Amino acid sequence: MTAPSTYGLSSEARNLHWLLTNLVEEVPGLLSVAVVSSDGLLLLSSDPGRTQQQHTAPAAGPRGSSADLATVVSGIASLTIGAARLMDGGAVKQTMVAMDEGSLFVMSISDGSLLGVHGAPDCDMSVVAYHMALFVGRAGHVLTPELRTELRQSMEAKSMGSAQ
Repeated sequence: MTAPSTYGLSSEARNLHWLLTNLVEEVPGLLSVAVVSSDGLLLLSSDPGRTQQQHTAPAAGPRGSSADLATVVSGIASLTIGAARLMDGGAVKQTMVAMDEGSLFVMSISDGSLLGVHGAPDCDMSVVAYHMALFVGRAGHVLTPELRTELRQSMEAKSMGSAQ
């Protein structure tokens, strides 16, 4: 995974990028990480260079792009929120999907924003969940509407740049 460029971003946005990079570097077995807005848009990714569909080689994470992970995270969150409402279960804090070839973790950050992690089959799920909770605790108070707008615009600019 490559470190995202933070040139021209606010100190809050650079801090969030640092937190994401730190998460990826500290936790073995993470294939892809994404911060997603409440409306399902990718705000921050561990693999910003993969925002466009790649046709050269199969991807290690969700097929094709980090935007795919954002879509999956948003869909899973929507389903679990609906299930929690039907069951009078309160707010959904974390969702984990264990698969033969990996795991998917979704955790609420703030105001509907989500942290999504795609882990390798051999990742330690408790370590992943612990570090995700640390990220959420550190990022939740920083992820203001203004910062979400800045991050969204930054991701859009990167995808426009890689499309050319």
